[in-house]
Amino acid sequence: MVDVVGPADFVRSFQIEGMNVRGRIVHLTDAADRVIAAHGYPDPVSRLVGEALTLAALLGASLKFEGTLTVQTRGDGPVKMIVADFMSPGQIRACATFDADAVAALGSMPSFTALVGRGSIAITIDPEGDMERYQGIVPLEGEGLADGAMTYFEQSEQIPTAIRLSVATLATRGPGGREQHWRAGGMLIQNLASLGGIQPVRREGAGEEDHSDDWPRATALFSTIEAHELVDPQVEAERLLYRLFHEDGVRVFDVVPLSFGCRCSAERVMAVLRQYPAAELQGLAEGDGLIRAKCAFCSTVYAFAPDGVG
Repeated sequence: MVDVVGPADFVRSFQIEGMNVRGRIVHLTDAADRVIAAHGYPDPVSRLVGEALTLAALLGASLKFEGTLTVQTRGDGPVKMIVADFMSPGQIRACATFDADAVAALGSMPSFTALVGRGSIAITIDPEGDMERYQGIVPLEGEGLADGAMTYFEQSEQIPTAIRLSVATLATRGPGGREQHWRAGGMLIQNLASLGGIQPVRREGAGEEDHSDDWPRATALFSTIEAHELVDPQVEAERLLYRLFHEDGVRVFDVVPLSFGCRCSAERVMAVLRQYPAAELQGLAEGDGLIRAKCAFCSTVYAFAPDGVG
């Protein structure tokens, strides 16, 4: 296998040779730091946002058309909602809605269940053009977003799927001393045999091969992934894939670069404000007479004079 130098933020697809198993791996460095650090959320919430961001990239990279894939959770715990978008060809963003006091009361390392409570996870695909919008919703069960997504594939898609997500901070030395930067990563593998799959490459000289053990073998190797391997900048994607699957062989495909991106604009905000009656617009104005709206994803603040909305 040849190491390929590429962007710091990317998703790469791969196939385990001789098996009906394909997967994707995501590394997020600058994009993770841009999305997570900009919000200033408490660390437990930041980690959830990083997981959702990674999951959206893992799933969104499978889109074969222009559009948006959204991962959204709703729960009755302190973290009410998490939203993460993948916008083709490779823009990502995420945010959360939460009760800050309730999150703080849980301590520094609360469990996933304590943070989100009972709720659901929705995967929404919104294509551009005339294609129909699709949404699948399943209960938010397990100990993380990866478990919720695996339930979605099991119940909605009937595709056996294994997912690992990891989020951490990396300390570096900067002009002002030690700095903390967010990193995120994840990997997904899927058993395509149930869908007819790909035709595994038959090894030279081999007769008919029994592939019934392919998925158990792939998931057993997948389970050896350590959390730090998905976020450590010293562990390249190709190196991790080689460690996991070198006995079978693994074929990697082109990298898809990822970057932070937001769809907000003054025009979009203006369109929302135009739906309000004039009297209500006056009531939305602050002390200086301007109406301000802040984007939950990128924190951009838009200001308008009530008389200018129209």
